[in-house]
Amino acid sequence: MGADGARFGWADALHTLRQACAVVGFDAEDARPMRIGENAIIRLASPSVVARIARTADYLPDVAKEVAVARWFESIGFPAARLLPGVDQPLVVDGRVVTFWRQIGNGDEHGNLTELAAILQRLHRAAVPPDLTLPGFRPFRRTHRRLDNARMSADDRLFLLGRITDLTRRYDALTFVLPPGPVHGDADTANLLRDEHGSALLIDFEAFAFGHPEWDLVITAMSADSYSWISREEYSEFAETYGFDVLSWDGYEVLRDIQEVMMVSWISQNINEDENVAAEYRKRMISLRSGDGREYWSAF
Repeated sequence: MGADGARFGWADALHTLRQACAVVGFDAEDARPMRIGENAIIRLASPSVVARIARTADYLPDVAKEVAVARWFESIGFPAARLLPGVDQPLVVDGRVVTFWRQIGNGDEHGNLTELAAILQRLHRAAVPPDLTLPGFRPFRRTHRRLDNARMSADDRLFLLGRITDLTRRYDALTFVLPPGPVHGDADTANLLRDEHGSALLIDFEAFAFGHPEWDLVITAMSADSYSWISREEYSEFAETYGFDVLSWDGYEVLRDIQEVMMVSWISQNINEDENVAAEYRKRMISLRSGDGREYWSAF
């Protein structure tokens, strides 16, 4: 029987971790849970390794792509997370998909916006090798599965599905201005960790695709424009470093609205695991329905 994506808490993730560690010969004792969402991220005490555990085996194609991207990055010396060598990856254990990565620094120190802009500029200009097949970017590719996993009300689900239908139509009508190329898909300083040498490294390649670079710039723009999580001055420096201001593009609002639905769908997966998450989900749903209150969203 496969794992239940709707039931995925820390107890489930640690159970899977113990089985995966038994397969590869690692010690799962004293493992430190770090973050849970689409994946559970867990740091092993010894060796210094980070495990990523996907909710179900249905995520295997995405994780296989993530492994392929990581190997490409290593081959070209791109500043990014590295797979743990000597382990056949990905593993399917306990009905879930597991990968093991080298720990980056203390795992808690993130790169800054200027570093993110420079890394994205380099990424978007990189030539994808012929043997790396990337999916075309579609903004809601994972959202329906997230909504299926979430224990939300039928009314909330219908509302979000209606938004998805409308925004998909608007997205398909956009005229992009930057040349297409490889995109990270979830470009944020939360996915930029600083290593022990002080270098900022890109992590989390599960949403990686071939698409429009504007998408990778919109989260930072929203952080200044909608939520005030960063200052306008910080955003201006980000845009200047990258060489393009997505706020000045007439498709920005469509990408912003899409990203907000995706942010709500992501957090909805864990509303039964944590009351703080549940409260944030309720706040965001009220905001989406009313069109107001985005300045009160908290970063997760």
